[in-house]
Amino acid sequence: ATVGGIKPGCFRIGNTGGMLDNVVDSKLYQPGSIAYVARSGGMSNEMNNIISRCSDGIYEGVAIGGDRYPGTTFVDHLLRYQANPEIKMLVVLGEVGGVEEYEICRLIDEKVITKPMVAWCIGTCAKMFPYEVQFGHAGACAHGQAETADAKNLALQQRGVIVPRSFDDFGIAINRLYCKLVEEKQIIPKPQVPPPVIPVDYEWARKLGLIRKPAAFIISFV
Repeated sequence: ATVGGIKPGCFRIGNTGGMLDNVVDSKLYQPGSIAYVARSGGMSNEMNNIISRCSDGIYEGVAIGGDRYPGTTFVDHLLRYQANPEIKMLVVLGEVGGVEEYEICRLIDEKVITKPMVAWCIGTCAKMFPYEVQFGHAGACAHGQAETADAKNLALQQRGVIVPRSFDDFGIAINRLYCKLVEEKQIIPKPQVPPPVIPVDYEWARKLGLIRKPAAFIISFV
């Protein structure tokens, strides 16, 4: 499973954020007020897109990977985000399989994690199958009712986490909480700066016919 991370305006790990034009479209050249942690590296790019369109942008984002035993956990990063005063809101994208989301619930119960949070666990469609479903990641398989996406979404919701009805509503939920925090002055939207000018990639420009290779022959007269 893909592992990656990005801190806008500072650095990125792996291919997080995609091509440079997507980095610009997702406002990943400057920090925002929201931090997220996700399982999937591929879905983290979608997270960048959704959060950038629904808020003032991302402060930091990490994909821990979808293995059964990842190198880092959700709470490793959520605790860092909790301690960072620049981060005002948390977003979690989990999935079916594993019990890591219950650790988030425990820390919320213990008042260790207190920042506003939107979360969703992918894989709610698994209940439509009459047999155990193994999704793309090694850890994306429910071994028991507690590991289903529905059970974990319910547990998070019972702790006051905003859990949308489906992934389609994920961006709506993020925007509603963000706007609420802005109204309450808990978030002061960061001013948007013009994106940096990015030179066009040579091969891309050549294929589009924007540039041509100079002549490579010489004519001489004797």
